[in-house]
Amino acid sequence: MGIKNLVFIIVFFSAFGFLFYSLKNKIAMLKVGKPENRFKNVGERLKNVLIVAFGQSKLLRYKIAGTLHFFIFWGFMLFVFAVLETILQGFYSPLSLEFLGPLYTLISFTHDTFGVLVFFAVLTSLFRRYVLNIKRLEVSKSGKLDAAFILVMILFVVITMFGQNISNFIINGRQLTHYEYRPITAAISDLFFSNVSPESSKLSYEIFWWAHIIVIFTFMNFLPYSKHFHVITSIPNVYFGKIGERKYALSKLNLEEETDIFGVSDVDHFSWKHLLDGFACTECGRCTASCPANTTGKLLSPRKIIVDIRHRTEEKANEILKNRNNEEILNKTLAHNYIADDELWACTTCGACVQECPVMIEHVDAIVDMRRNLTLTESEFPNEMNSLFKNLENNFSPWQVNPSDRAKWAEGLDIKTMAEDNNSEYLFWVGCAGSYDLRAQKVSIAFAKIMQKAGIDFRILGEEEKCNGDMARRLGNEYLAQMLIQENVETLNNYKVKKIVTTCPHCFNSIKNEFPDFGGNFEVIHHTELIAKLIESNKIKLKNDTIKQQITYHDSCYLGRYNDIYDAPRKALNNVANVELIEMERTKDRGFCCGAGGGRMFLEETVGERINENRTKEAIETGASLIASACPFCMTMFSDGLKSFDKNEAIDVKDIAEIVYENLE
Repeated sequence: MGIKNLVFIIVFFSAFGFLFYSLKNKIAMLKVGKPENRFKNVGERLKNVLIVAFGQSKLLRYKIAGTLHFFIFWGFMLFVFAVLETILQGFYSPLSLEFLGPLYTLISFTHDTFGVLVFFAVLTSLFRRYVLNIKRLEVSKSGKLDAAFILVMILFVVITMFGQNISNFIINGRQLTHYEYRPITAAISDLFFSNVSPESSKLSYEIFWWAHIIVIFTFMNFLPYSKHFHVITSIPNVYFGKIGERKYALSKLNLEEETDIFGVSDVDHFSWKHLLDGFACTECGRCTASCPANTTGKLLSPRKIIVDIRHRTEEKANEILKNRNNEEILNKTLAHNYIADDELWACTTCGACVQECPVMIEHVDAIVDMRRNLTLTESEFPNEMNSLFKNLENNFSPWQVNPSDRAKWAEGLDIKTMAEDNNSEYLFWVGCAGSYDLRAQKVSIAFAKIMQKAGIDFRILGEEEKCNGDMARRLGNEYLAQMLIQENVETLNNYKVKKIVTTCPHCFNSIKNEFPDFGGNFEVIHHTELIAKLIESNKIKLKNDTIKQQITYHDSCYLGRYNDIYDAPRKALNNVANVELIEMERTKDRGFCCGAGGGRMFLEETVGERINENRTKEAIETGASLIASACPFCMTMFSDGLKSFDKNEAIDVKDIAEIVYENLE
């Protein structure tokens, strides 16, 4: 063992010792959070890791940035073999992975090709970030320096790797070993280093070897103190992310717990997974770039929310773990001191941030948890919510209407209630809008007549139906939401309801994904799904009208993004002979919110552009004469938007049920 090996061993154990110390401190910070079981369904979690983390599925939604990151990510993954070989040579200099035989051929070729790809990917990334100044990549000054340092370090990793390979190639008389295949290394060597001798290359090899080791060890020890800590935490975060059909469902708050604080006011009220979200954030800005509130000039930035959680965790966790009592730190809270109330109330809970996040961070859950604290613990919320909560509590709907009038829309339609006869195939869950809103009532009537035409045996609850609790829950009033949910579940279970169909995506999502936590397990379908099935099975027949009408369809966030229902509404429309469907620019899982979700339907927009006007403008630009909707809230927001542009006479807004009903034979 030579001096080189002895020096390397000291450097190796020092570097990894410091890394383990840093990681131990970071992991300890997660213990400040509350426990949460994210360890079940190992198979599905591993599948998520393969698709999202290793397959880079979310990043590749963006062609240029996704491709660049794909090459950098997989380049680093594949460089592990090169790093391993270099480290092993530190213990025993003559060692080589060539004993792997033909596998080494693949490894060496991969290093060569991906090395070049990573090199140019990093240069392009630097150009995009610091020359083109891509908006979503704009971060603080320290964040910019952090990103520059990391990208330059990656560049040095590639350069020093090629430096070793080229030097070794020259030392061996410009010959590759038996199983080695490095065409790019050989080409660079012959092109730029044709006059370099084997003797001088021995020194350059040692320089590059040590530089490679130092860069790698510096890089890995810098990560725990960098926003690029996601290099280590992103794959675990994807593994522990929400899975299954109910991945957008909110957690059930234990209201019987003896505590002075409900919801989240500071990081130690979050679960450990939310704290891990903070450490996993790449600050790529995809969440903020897709956020309808941020796009229209509101204060909310989902990225800032998650970064604030990380910074506050790093600040407060150390005080808690070390039993220190720095009042200046401990007397602050995440809400108010880091995150302003207006940021939280601006959220429409559309889920675009969650959809776009490449490491599966749960922004909406964090925002709603903080809203819960503002509403339940501090009673700090917008004034408009007072009347909303009062109406929900007294009238079981968002409006000041008589609960006994809930079934008035159905008068003369020969529709029975469950109380009259509960022997039916479907329960038609009408929802508050479909029951009371004059415009939405027309949708309820159209859909009911479609079902009657198809011979569907259905009932309604009538005045026994109550609001599903969606708005109260997403505005933080978990107490009121749980009261409404439990009363509805009790009613449904008493009638032994099995199948439910609804015209409202918010009702659909709540009953399907959130009622199960309260003992309500039902088969729930959206009316567009049922309509599409009725058309396909010829249970309803449509006119063969040759005069085409151009229609554009808006994807409801709670139907599309929350429940992956994109095709059924389009199938229903495409079966209508006189419909020519024109898609908006932002469509399907990249659709843009109407602005009504998360209780925002009943809150005023006083900052920036109105979200519904932003979306309505996009619909107008398609040239369509009709906007098709599958949600009563979306329909209202578009109707209001058209009035703002004086287009309410030229362009109409209709639910898919109305369009289909008007075209029945």
